Amino acid sequence: MDLKPEMQSGTIKTMAEENVKNDDIMKTSKEKKLGGIKTLPFILANEMCDRFASSGFHSNMITYLTDELNLPLVKASNTLANFSGTASIMPLLGALVADSFAGRFWTITVASIIYELGLMVITISAVFPSFRPPPCPTQVKCKEASGSQLWILYFSLLLTSLGSGGIRPCVVTFAADQLNYKNKTKVNTKSGINIQKWNFFNWYYFCMIVATLAALTVVVYVQDHVGWGWGLGIPTVAMALSVVAFVIGSPLYKKLKPGGSPLVRLAQVIVAAFHKRNAQFPHDPKLLYENPQLDAAISVHGKLLNTNQFRWFDRAAIVLATDNIEANEEKEEDGSAHLNLWRLSTVHRVEELKSMVRMLPIWAAAILLVASSSHTHSFTIQQARSMDRHISHSFEIEPASLQIFGLLTTLLALPLYERLFVPLARRFTGKPSGITCLQRMGVGFAINILATFVASFVEIKRKSVAAHHNLLDDPKAVIPISVFWLVPQACLHGLCEVFMHVGHLEFLYDQSPESMRSTAAALNWIAIGIGSYIGTVIVTLVHKYSGDSTRNWLPDRNLNRGRLEYFYWLSGGIQVVNLIYYVVCARYYTYKPLEEVSDSCEGEEVDLAKEKSPSSQMPDA
Repeated sequence: MDLKPEMQSGTIKTMAEENVKNDDIMKTSKEKKLGGIKTLPFILANEMCDRFASSGFHSNMITYLTDELNLPLVKASNTLANFSGTASIMPLLGALVADSFAGRFWTITVASIIYELGLMVITISAVFPSFRPPPCPTQVKCKEASGSQLWILYFSLLLTSLGSGGIRPCVVTFAADQLNYKNKTKVNTKSGINIQKWNFFNWYYFCMIVATLAALTVVVYVQDHVGWGWGLGIPTVAMALSVVAFVIGSPLYKKLKPGGSPLVRLAQVIVAAFHKRNAQFPHDPKLLYENPQLDAAISVHGKLLNTNQFRWFDRAAIVLATDNIEANEEKEEDGSAHLNLWRLSTVHRVEELKSMVRMLPIWAAAILLVASSSHTHSFTIQQARSMDRHISHSFEIEPASLQIFGLLTTLLALPLYERLFVPLARRFTGKPSGITCLQRMGVGFAINILATFVASFVEIKRKSVAAHHNLLDDPKAVIPISVFWLVPQACLHGLCEVFMHVGHLEFLYDQSPESMRSTAAALNWIAIGIGSYIGTVIVTLVHKYSGDSTRNWLPDRNLNRGRLEYFYWLSGGIQVVNLIYYVVCARYYTYKPLEEVSDSCEGEEVDLAKEKSPSSQMPDA
């Protein structure tokens, strides 16, 4: 009789456990139905509208600042470079918000709304004449925009910078999250990139180029021939549509939970390692602290394995008697409730820090590339404005639309890269991706150097024609030289995008810890931001010390009397030094080691992706 209540209690407990188990199975089944290819139309529609809006807004702003606000060339170029730098630094903030607590979906949504507000502000300022100085068609003794008029501009640029900070690091990683990379076919390459992911990055970039191309043909034409009210209004409407497209797909998205602040975890490893700086390493690295339950949320696709690099950080995972691990694990299933992570870290968390440290030298190489090229777009537009832009007797190409040739090159080169170059390279290297992302970036660096020197020779040609026709002292004159002399450098810059920028994005995503991919994507934009600031410093110093108003390399108004070709040679020299630095860093780079769990065996089979193979080194190219 006394056993019946116990038997009933046991039966109830068993039923409860089965119900929980069934709920977990249903929840897992539901989660597996989320994400996938079906979500990409919504995400890519959002990103294409966003890119259309941002390209239409920024591509011709140098013309708006010099012609509508009457700013000198160097001041206008520096203004755009500074806010471009700010917009590129902000992704770090957006990535931390997304990875720490908000998640990528809500970060993208809120940031898109902020960006839309910025576009609305500058559109309103373009519609009402009171927000602009008097017109100055001669570009001689012009009245610049007042302080209040410039503050309206700065406020709108700040809002768009904040919005970009939430969008840029999250969209591409959010889209990549929707795809299942843990397929049954493992690709044992040094970069660890399976073909599905590799194709995604190529075609993602392809879609962005299409959107940018549409902006440069439609929006720029409207800005130059219809008016800036309509020219900025169209991007504003496009951005509003991007928000709608993204939110509509919300029920289909796979929304990964944020794993906590990545910077806090990195700081915890450093503090724990410093605290145990005098501790003795165990004779067997397997004795370093590991806790799969504690790391479950930040190692969904695999656990990082211990490496011999940066051994000092391994001290954070040394278990001491004062850590009282057994007592902690008895109190809590994963031992995390009472475990002081500022004194003890897991191997996975230590390797997260090591992975980020290993990436920094490669990442830093992009900074000088951006610094040497950050003002090229503005200067090219000013060159084009002084050249013959006729395609026919009645039609002229807009100066800002010259970017079309670079974009078309990228648009054509991306599928050619995938369909022709990769199969050909695969025959020699044996790698599914043809060449590694590091080798791909190295080729991009070399192409950009070539583009810079080509630009210098074109500027020499442009000024020689101006001198031959006695037009050097007329900044508004149209020099009888075709604007299509600028096309080769634009095409080379487009080819550089295919190799350098796609490879850089691919590298940062693949080599970063999975819980820090938004932060890693932000690194791409931070490199652009720092490079833009350095570029501003370089241009300012060159403008200040390169000579008086008649011999200055970068004059305020009359580019014909400048020495722009000297500036290009300086930029090319900086890039050559940077390429040498990059090759050395790539030569000694070690890819992260990852223990991947195969889906085919439901978590029981473990594949060791030792991404440290001979192909990881640049000279293999």
